[in-house]
Amino acid sequence: MAESQVDDELWDEFHRVVNMSSRELSDWLRTRSAEPETEALPDQAGTPTGQQVLSILRKRRTDLDTNDVRVMQSVVDRVLAERRDDLEPTQGQANWRRRLMSIGHDPLKAP
Repeated sequence: MAESQVDDELWDEFHRVVNMSSRELSDWLRTRSAEPETEALPDQAGTPTGQQVLSILRKRRTDLDTNDVRVMQSVVDRVLAERRDDLEPTQGQANWRRRLMSIGHDPLKAP
């Protein structure tokens, strides 16, 4: 059995802060990328980080590589920098929520 590149602590923390499913995140990224004049291809919609999070959510733990681990740590750090550690649902400005949702964290969703 292949050994995972990611340790238990990061794996658990990433899945705690990324509280959107891969389907929810995919739908959100497509919605955010849709504009009146242009619309990104569905598999390319959203920010690069959002696409990386989506890719990680679709992988098995043993399939993660060092780049995935780096993205996971970055996402955890970004969410915790903008939120409290307990991640209780809170409402903020619309841009703040959309920015967090673009990396898989909905601040209004219960943990």
